[in-house]
Amino acid sequence: MAQLDAQITYTGAVTAVTLGPPGREVTVGGETSYPFHLFEGSMPHRPKIALEVIDTGPGEGFAAIDSVFGDALNDPASWAKKAVGEHKPDLICLTLFGTDPNGRDDPPAKAVQTVQSVLAEIDVPLVVWGSGNETKDAAVLKAVAESCQETPLVLGPVTDGNYKQIGASALAYGHVVIASSPIDINLAKQLNILLENLGIPANRILIDPTVGGLGYGFEYTYSVMERIRIAALTAGDEKLRSPLFCHVAGEVWKTKEARLTAKDAPLLGDPAVRGVLMESMTAQGMLLAGADVLVLRHPETARLMKWFIDEMNAQ
Repeated sequence: MAQLDAQITYTGAVTAVTLGPPGREVTVGGETSYPFHLFEGSMPHRPKIALEVIDTGPGEGFAAIDSVFGDALNDPASWAKKAVGEHKPDLICLTLFGTDPNGRDDPPAKAVQTVQSVLAEIDVPLVVWGSGNETKDAAVLKAVAESCQETPLVLGPVTDGNYKQIGASALAYGHVVIASSPIDINLAKQLNILLENLGIPANRILIDPTVGGLGYGFEYTYSVMERIRIAALTAGDEKLRSPLFCHVAGEVWKTKEARLTAKDAPLLGDPAVRGVLMESMTAQGMLLAGADVLVLRHPETARLMKWFIDEMNAQ
């Protein structure tokens, strides 16, 4: 490809954040230009792919991966082991839906057991993702942080309602936090400020801008992520230089288009292919908006996104 002259002057860089324990760590961030603008800057660390594992086993939106993981879906440790062994993700994202007070309401001690069982089966960094209930997540992620003092984790979602509890434990035991705000650049910045005021250094914070699936807020998500990158790289805003974490799986596979069977929607084609395409198109858009970590459900989506990242870095 012909050499192109730089057209934009960048005054900042995305903060590099290392995830996981020594020997199996990965680093994200570090970009000095807009996503894949390698003719203007560098991306020293390629975006990373995390495959999703859920402690409650398969439910709605999992039919497409039944044939991929089979009975392993009924045990988080087996699911994670199979995902890493056969599909080679950069990370595993363990979601603790079982702790939801409106569901099984598992106690923090059970969540700790699940986390430890998964850690024993994988050799990649682990993201531990709560149920989304701020109060319960504070108790659960605090317990998980304390139980894994020797193994740095990535903990989220951390919100303005529980950042003190989770943040204090993450700070004490060396974990990275995922600052989650509802698709708003100002709220994302404010939460980062609160976490840094608590004492968490910038190189241990990821931003979760909250993403929308294709057709379900995708365009707004893209716009907010784009604005975060512009602020970080060209407007000198140091509080928005954290790498971007996008939980694509949780948004895409809950949509009706991804879950409808061939019988219910014969004109939409093969449900498995349809879901993978929806997840892939959403994930590709997030990468172009600046995503540094993608959480995906289907291994075929992960394969396609690794190919896309390779192609974009080969320009």
